Amino acid sequence: MEISKEINEKIFEAVEVAKTTGKLKKGTNEVTKAAERGTASLVIVAKDVNPKEIIMHLAPLCKEKEIPYVEISSKEELGTAAGLNRPTSAVAIVQEGEAKNLIKEIVTALK
Repeated sequence: MEISKEINEKIFEAVEVAKTTGKLKKGTNEVTKAAERGTASLVIVAKDVNPKEIIMHLAPLCKEKEIPYVEISSKEELGTAAGLNRPTSAVAIVQEGEAKNLIKEIVTALK
């Protein structure tokens, strides 16, 4: 599913806000654990991950656990938004902090 530029920006904003006021899990392994435990309120995955097998399990897992899942274009941008000095394939917002309303908007737009 293609997301609009506006939603894309809101996703990065939500990650940045949650980074400072809430809690993030970064990287495929941490995100997988958060999804399996049902603690993630939003899972964001980069489309440009290679090989795709690294993240392929996340979409069905999130669907099974009823966790909102969204793909964005760049692992570099996702890493930067999450406060990392390197790219990351996946981020899960586990405590929304002040990003709660942003996440609600994103989830509504995804439906």
